Amino acid sequence: MVGAFPIAVKTSSARRGTLIKLDIINEVVNKTGITKTKAEMAVETVFESMKRALSHGERIELRGFGIFNVRPRKTGIGRNPRTGAEVAIPPGKAVRFKPGKELQSLQ
Repeated sequence: MVGAFPIAVKTSSARRGTLIKLDIINEVVNKTGITKTKAEMAVETVFESMKRALSHGERIELRGFGIFNVRPRKTGIGRNPRTGAEVAIPPGKAVRFKPGKELQSLQ
């Protein structure tokens, strides 16, 4: 249990152990009783606001869950596996996630 929310969610996805967006939407419908359309809009709004914040370089902190932030990725040199030729890897940005204490303690 993280905060007041139970972790056990039945997944409807074909692959066991994979939680997809539809599973989250269905859980919102089951917990709140709102329509599936409104739940889908709510979940989509949360994800869009997270994407927008990360694209602006902002940090997202969800107490009891974790922290998302964008970090610079170094320039590097890789190799083409087929030819063995060196390939320059350009610098970029990557989203990092650091789990919170409650999430780390899950077994």
